[in-house]
Amino acid sequence: MTSAEHSKLVRLRDTNMTIAATDSDIRGHRVLDKDGNNLGKVDALLIDEQEEKVRFFEVATGGFLGIGKDKSFIPVDAITHIDDKDVHLNLLTDTVAGSPPYDPDLVEDSVFFYDTYGYYGFLPYWGMGYVYPPYPYYPGRH
Repeated sequence: MTSAEHSKLVRLRDTNMTIAATDSDIRGHRVLDKDGNNLGKVDALLIDEQEEKVRFFEVATGGFLGIGKDKSFIPVDAITHIDDKDVHLNLLTDTVAGSPPYDPDLVEDSVFFYDTYGYYGFLPYWGMGYVYPPYPYYPGRH
């Protein structure tokens, strides 16, 4: 697949899918950088509807009572491990803070995702030789 051919990514909550193993749902988990610093919470999972795989997760940071929250999209490839309450990344806070800015109008734009993969230094999932990371679950149909 080329960047122009890859399937559209959508938020899991906007589909008729769920997490196959509900105890593996990381939405609401705290996200920790490589040094253990808190980056925020997992707000949403972006899935590839065609292949039924999580490709990115959305992290909400900052704000008070939901006002002024920033959002970052991080490829699942950055996850080193997940425990009961935390998602651990191989990234530093400064790297996530400098990521391509969230723009709701660009979330469905393949260039945004291509640029985001490039920024973090990961091969896009539609690239030749891409191997899906050892992510703990796949979505499933209701």
